[in-house]
Amino acid sequence: MIQYRSIRFGVVFAFFLVALLVLSTQPASAASKEMIQLQTQVQLLQEQMAQMRQTFDERMGVMKSLAEQNTDSMNKILAAVTDLQSNLKKQQADAGSHSDQISGQIQSLNDSVDELKARLGKVTKQLEEMQASQQTMAAQAAQVVQQQQAPPPDVLYNNALRDYNAAKNDVAIQEFNDYLKFYPNTDLAGNAYFYLAEIEFRQSNFQQAIKDYDKVLENFPSGNKAAAAHLKKGFAFIELGQKDAASEELIALIQRFPRSPEAAQAKERLQKLGIATTPARRK
Repeated sequence: MIQYRSIRFGVVFAFFLVALLVLSTQPASAASKEMIQLQTQVQLLQEQMAQMRQTFDERMGVMKSLAEQNTDSMNKILAAVTDLQSNLKKQQADAGSHSDQISGQIQSLNDSVDELKARLGKVTKQLEEMQASQQTMAAQAAQVVQQQQAPPPDVLYNNALRDYNAAKNDVAIQEFNDYLKFYPNTDLAGNAYFYLAEIEFRQSNFQQAIKDYDKVLENFPSGNKAAAAHLKKGFAFIELGQKDAASEELIALIQRFPRSPEAAQAKERLQKLGIATTPARRK
């Protein structure tokens, strides 16, 4: 503003000096006329300067208002950005803390789940053991009940043997199986397996007969039917055309029971097959 006034004063002063110089070189009448024109021009110039000043002041006011508004806006924006940054930092800190808390809770849950799994495994194992024990006890109880309901072992065996000798094969098979079902661990159980094999041999079911002869030899190797089981098993192999297996079985019979009647029959059959009764030494 001071600069603007200085410029205006300098312009007016310069114009006034020029006017004085002009007037000093003119006659009085001409100077009076020129003075009037000069005053008029000075007045116009002052009015223009006043308008320019007013316009300049108005524009400066507008610029100042805009600058103030921009400053306020920038301050508000900076404050908003600062708040936003603060909130973001706080949220990140809270999120990190919350994430750590969640991770801890998850780990705790995993530990609890593992512990529950271990307990469940132990309980499951105990239940399985209890179930197996109950099944065993139930089977034993059922066997006891069945034995109580079944005929005495001697009666049942004698009935089966009687029907076997009478060639009542179907009835004898049922009775021998009942005997094995109710009394599987008695000495006569080996005889029951043997007579079942004998019925199967009669019916030319040689494969099944061999299996039942094996039951006699495996489960009752010292029973009174062991030698006969060896002999008839060898005969079953002969019927199947398996000469090597038959000779091996009959030779095993001669070695185990050399003085038995079954051994004599085995030697006779081997001679018919053209096989030596004394096996070669194994290397």
